[in-house]
Order: sequence, then C-alpha cells, then structure tokens
Amino acid sequence: MSLTAILASGLFGLLALALAAGFTLKGWHGWLELKKLELASGSPRQDEPTASPAGGRIELADLKERVRKLEAIAAGIDL
Repeated sequence: MSLTAILASGLFGLLALALAAGFTLKGWHGWLELKKLELASGSPRQDEPTASPAGGRIELADLKERVRKLEAIAAGIDL
C-alpha cells in the first residue's frame, strides 16, 4: 500500500469520525433543549404515571420496610 493511500484512508477516517461527533453533539444539544422546554412548561410528561394518594402510602410503607430490613442487617439480626 502506498503512502498516499494510507494517508487518504486516515484522513477519510478522521473526517468520518468528526462528522459522527458533530451529528452526535447536535443531537445532544437538541435533546437538552427539549428537556429544558419540558421543565419550563411545568406539565408532567405523558409517560410518567400520575401518583395517587394510596400509591404514595404504599411506596412509603415499602420504603419503611426496606429501612427496617437494612437496619436488621446492620445489627446482625437474621430475618
């Protein structure tokens, strides 16, 4: 393989990498802008479930149970 071919393939690879990085960066900035708009609007997203009061109590009870188990493990008590 000649030096010109090696140099050309290296430059092509570098150009491809730079283009991929540029497109990825543009997509990242777009995603960040979308998240900023979602936060500024203050409305919940469509895929987020709305929490009911009963669901909050169940979640709190679950967390208390987890804390109780962790405290028992820390104290060396087998459950």
